[in-house]
Amino acid sequence: MNIAIGSDHAGFELKDYIKNILVQMGHNVEDVGTDGLGSVDYPDFGIEVAWLVSEGKVEKGILVCGTGIGMGIVANKVKGIRASLVYDLYTAIQSRKHLDANILVLGGRVTGKGLAEEIVKTWLTTSFEGGRHKKRIEKIEAWEKEHLK
Repeated sequence: MNIAIGSDHAGFELKDYIKNILVQMGHNVEDVGTDGLGSVDYPDFGIEVAWLVSEGKVEKGILVCGTGIGMGIVANKVKGIRASLVYDLYTAIQSRKHLDANILVLGGRVTGKGLAEEIVKTWLTTSFEGGRHKKRIEKIEAWEKEHLK
């Protein structure tokens, strides 16, 4: 699978850890940055990952900032994105099964590496259920088509 990944300085260490796991799992990873601990602005990286997913250049995205809140907000501004802030295995599963989330958002300062690894693996292997959930996603898509350019 082709996956874009990005973080700000607060999420850099967890992003690099996750990136290595993804490569070990056999995924192609496009790392949009940041590449260090120097202070940067999370919207620059969140928008880039969201755009890559929205345009179909990658299948999924993963974003990491301090809490995940900022990255989730910015990613969800991009048409076609359903970014979900996930903090445990249950929310990882539900974000895929019911919401067909295409971007996983994590908090580097609030999620440990071991849990993050399990979240990523669970999120990537959980399928969308469709059914009544598909109808709800279609409503979101219809609203986006009408109101977002």
